[in-house]
Parts: sequence; C-alpha cells; structure tokens
Amino acid sequence: MAAADDLRFQEFDDAESLLAVNREATTISIEDPGSKSHKPRRVAREKDDDHSLIGDTDSDKTELLAGQKKSAPFWTFEYYQTFFDVETYQVLDRIKGSILPWPGKNFVRLYVRNNPDLYGPFWICATLVFAIAISGNISSFLLCLGRPSHRYVPEFSKVTLAATAIYSYAWLVPLTLWGFLLWRNSRVMNVVSYSFLEIVCVYGYSLFVFIPAAVLWIIPSESVRWLSILVAMCLSGSVLVLTFWPAVRDDHRRIALATVTVIITLHVLLAVGCKEYFFDVQDITDPARSVGNLAGNKTALAAKPQ
Repeated sequence: MAAADDLRFQEFDDAESLLAVNREATTISIEDPGSKSHKPRRVAREKDDDHSLIGDTDSDKTELLAGQKKSAPFWTFEYYQTFFDVETYQVLDRIKGSILPWPGKNFVRLYVRNNPDLYGPFWICATLVFAIAISGNISSFLLCLGRPSHRYVPEFSKVTLAATAIYSYAWLVPLTLWGFLLWRNSRVMNVVSYSFLEIVCVYGYSLFVFIPAAVLWIIPSESVRWLSILVAMCLSGSVLVLTFWPAVRDDHRRIALATVTVIITLHVLLAVGCKEYFFDVQDITDPARSVGNLAGNKTALAAKPQ
C-alpha cells in the first residue's frame, strides 16, 4: 500500500531546472484557460472593424422586432405615445428625403423602415395650415395697402378652412389608399401593401415643401406664385409616385396607371385649390370690379334712409 506522502500533491521545480538535470525529458506547456492569446484579440478587432464599415445592425434588428412587441391597448395614453416616439435626426432625415426625391429611392423603405411616426406629419400639417392662412391675410393686406376704396378685414375663417382641407387630405386620402391596397393585395399577391401609418407618414412629410411655397405666395406676383407651386407639386408628387408606383406596378396595367393618376390628381387639386381660394385677389386687382363695387357701395349709401 502506498504511503500517505506519495498521495499528496507535490510542487515541482521549474522546467528549466528539470531540463538541466535530464536533457532528454519532454515538456508540455499547458496554458491557463483564463489567459487570452493575441490571435483571438486580433480576430475580435477585425470583427469590430467590419462592423464599423458595414454598420451596426442592432438598430435595424430592433426596428424589425419592434412590431413583435406587445403593444398597449388603444384606449391608453401609452398606445398613442408610441406614434410620437421619434428622434430629431429621424424627422430631419425624412424631411430631407421629402424635398429631395431621388429616382429609384422608396421613401418608406429608405426613411420610415417599419418605424412610422405621427409627430412629423402632425406638425407639418399644422405649420402648413398657419402658413397658408397667415400668408393669405398678409397678401390681402398688401394689396389693400394704399387703396382708399378698400378696407382690409382679417379673415380668421381661413385658418379653419385651411385646417379642414389639409388634415382631411392628410388622413382621408391615406385611409382610402390603404383600403384600396389591401383589397388589391387580396386579389393580386404581388401588390405591396403598406400599413396605414406608413401611408400617413408619406403624405404628411410630402406636404413639407408647400410651407416655403406658401410663404412665397405673399409676393404679389402671379408668376412667382405659380412657379413656386409648380416646384412644390413636382417635388412632393415625385415622393408619392416613387413610393406607391412600386406597390401597384405588378397589378393590371390599367389599374396601376389609374391609381397613380388619382394620387397625382388629388395632389394637384389640393395645391391649386389652396392657391386659388386663399390667394384669390381678383376682386381687388380687377379695376372693373373695383369700380363696380365702389359704385355699388355709393348707390347703397344713397338709397339708405336718413
């Protein structure tokens, strides 16, 4: 039976002292598992460099998985708060994409990316409403300035009318288009169906370019006004066409063309209607009508009993 001392752990000398005694001995180096070699560090550093070149995909994965998270009930404040949870740089990027459309670039796939917001569309529509109403009143004031026969009266009703027109267009048209795309998707599998919030996001941001155009409508020059509205219609209309044409191009040719035509027609009607209604100065600029109105006012005053 082995002695107790033979079963105990013993400390051996260093490998150099052992090799000095026996040169023919073979040594095996066992590294500490906790120690890390330089090669894995180099590989990890190369992977970090690759991530910096390709881009961090964690944010994209988070956006893709955001729709799988359990959402709050629609009657709670938290449910609507998620629609306004957007960063400032995202809003600025979407505004830039709405005023600088590029052929082959889809606004939804490039800027929205399954994360639509209502913050930008809401405030863009509100700003456009006040821009149209205020610019219309300032334009009327400038035209009445220096004309004794005309007296300027602020038209506060323009705010209500502009809000009704803008918000109806920014919500009812996307709702109708969303329902139409769902219906065509049930019949034609290749038709791309956007969500309702994505369509609202596209329409809301596409109206941003009309804000500076409405400010330019203050200038009492019809050529400047029509030029600004044509530029605004071309830029915003291009965003809509580049976004919704890929969604319907695989449908029947006539239906696809009719859908895009209706989208453009409604867009043109909104722009031209706002310009003609809120900036209609024909009664002031037409000398014949001005003289007629002045004569009518004098006749009415003469016929008024004392």
